[in-house]
Amino acid sequence: MMKRRTLMRHVLACSALALAPPLRFAAAQTTAPASASATLPLWDRGIPGNETMGGTSQRSAKGALSHVVAPILEVFIPARPNGSAALIAGGGGYKRIQMASEAYPAARWLAQRGVTAFVLDYRLPGDGWAAGPLAPLQDAQRAIRLIRANAHVYGLDPARLLALGFSAGGHLMGMAAARPDFASYPPQDDIDKLSARVSAAALIYPVVTLRAPYDRTSTRRVLIGTHPTPKESADWSVDTWIGKQMPPLFAVQAEDDPIADPANITMLSQAASQAGVPIETHRLSTGGHGFGMGKAGSPSAEWPAWFEHWLREHGFVG
Repeated sequence: MMKRRTLMRHVLACSALALAPPLRFAAAQTTAPASASATLPLWDRGIPGNETMGGTSQRSAKGALSHVVAPILEVFIPARPNGSAALIAGGGGYKRIQMASEAYPAARWLAQRGVTAFVLDYRLPGDGWAAGPLAPLQDAQRAIRLIRANAHVYGLDPARLLALGFSAGGHLMGMAAARPDFASYPPQDDIDKLSARVSAAALIYPVVTLRAPYDRTSTRRVLIGTHPTPKESADWSVDTWIGKQMPPLFAVQAEDDPIADPANITMLSQAASQAGVPIETHRLSTGGHGFGMGKAGSPSAEWPAWFEHWLREHGFVG
């Protein structure tokens, strides 16, 4: 049975959607929304397995989210929606989600360009969910389907759905894009009859491989432990699953990235090329890891302009 708190969250979310004005009549503004306009619970009939997690979600002083007990989508509605949508996953090594430094700035940036942005508050495997490493992927696949199910509400074109991820969020969005037909959870309702495919994916300083010698990441430790088998390492590497089903890709990484070795973007590019998947990659001379939408006065400040050009080429912005 749905708990009272979950029920009230669902009622409020649905009320917000019902009261939203038709998108084509949205008031003209010059700035992107500062915060989410609405939230959508992912699992209104209960998380797979009807699990519950004690406590409440936590936010650090720097705006990182952890201990997600109720995964949701935070919706950033543009002043002038253009019909395209983006699902955004911040990084954090699957130990936390960098919302303030990655996910929210990306959502506002996209909304300013007419893209309806959905920030994913996903479950973290280390919190003890029975699904283990599948928990974030379950949330990502459900989120894609939920966006499709609400396309009529937000005036979206289901054929223009982008996945955008940073670091471990890049790993998550990469896995979701590469494995749209993988059944990570039992279907719950009619929403789960919808496709989990995205039409393009942008992976920013992503963790792509969990294989040695590029396996010294929190992503690998949290997902498959300290001594995984070669099969586990391969099964949880994005490049393993890249085939003709993979949508066009955009990727950025700095040469001096101390967390996700630059080899990650090389492996992504090679796998995409072998599968005939279009990919645009950019390597920054410096920038380290975790630069989000770019840091002023550094090479990382350039990548959003390249991204916008790529989005225009693929029909996400005008």
